[in-house]
Amino acid sequence: MTGQATADTADLAALPAAQLLKMERQIARRHSGMFPWLILVWAFGNMACWLALWPLVFTGTLPLWAVFPIALINLSLVYLPTHEAQHDIIARPGTRLRWLNELVGHGTSWMIVYPFAMLRVTHLDHHRHANDPLLDPDHQISAKGPWSAVWTSIRERQPNGRRQQDYLASLERAGRKDLIALSLIYRLAYFAILFALAWTGHALEAFFLWWLPVQIGSTYLLFFLSWAPHHSGGQGRYRDTRSFRSPLGNIGSMGMQYHIVHHLHPYIPLTRTPAAYWEMRPILEARGCNIADL
Repeated sequence: MTGQATADTADLAALPAAQLLKMERQIARRHSGMFPWLILVWAFGNMACWLALWPLVFTGTLPLWAVFPIALINLSLVYLPTHEAQHDIIARPGTRLRWLNELVGHGTSWMIVYPFAMLRVTHLDHHRHANDPLLDPDHQISAKGPWSAVWTSIRERQPNGRRQQDYLASLERAGRKDLIALSLIYRLAYFAILFALAWTGHALEAFFLWWLPVQIGSTYLLFFLSWAPHHSGGQGRYRDTRSFRSPLGNIGSMGMQYHIVHHLHPYIPLTRTPAAYWEMRPILEARGCNIADL
């Protein structure tokens, strides 16, 4: 950090908290409100690409070994457009394009075998209780390091894992036990499709185009969305999320290097969080946030 930046941070730290919050919100408003065209292309282009892999493999146009990495990328990219829809970034309730927001959410989340409504309820619960070991359904910070975080995400996705129990508890607190049954229907339908594919001689296609990409993609997502931004363990608006430098860069970490901005202002589109972060950074430093030297 330069001497000038240090001086600026010190000057900001001397301001009243209310004035810092006003400045922070002014920056956030400048980076929100625009229509997220890229998310629409991302959501439906990604789904179309994945669906196209199946006939290409079934007809022998492309070998399975060639399409597996594509399917892995596809299934790893599914969640973030649904995440934007969970926060109503595409269109707020009551607006003309609200149907499009819901279409993005419902129309793609099935690929990772989760109902969109369940993802929305549990994720908003995560925002309300980030890093609370009892109430945060995405609590992953107990892992001490990266490899431990990977193993924890795999272990906790097992039927008796804590993650499953935390999600059930979140749905119950929200009064949405109906989504437990819906989630079970999704899961049963998924396994029925896998079984049908295996029964008709397409077990390898089912494994490499859907089952394995979902498992690897889920581990990747949980690492970058749950552990990497939150493992510092703090609680509170300016303590529960951090910025961090990823060896894979911002694209490789799916924009999560700047996840602190999302938790502070979840209405800012993902594509705008880097710019918002750099403009907001002196204020965040003055607030004592956990800021990496990006």
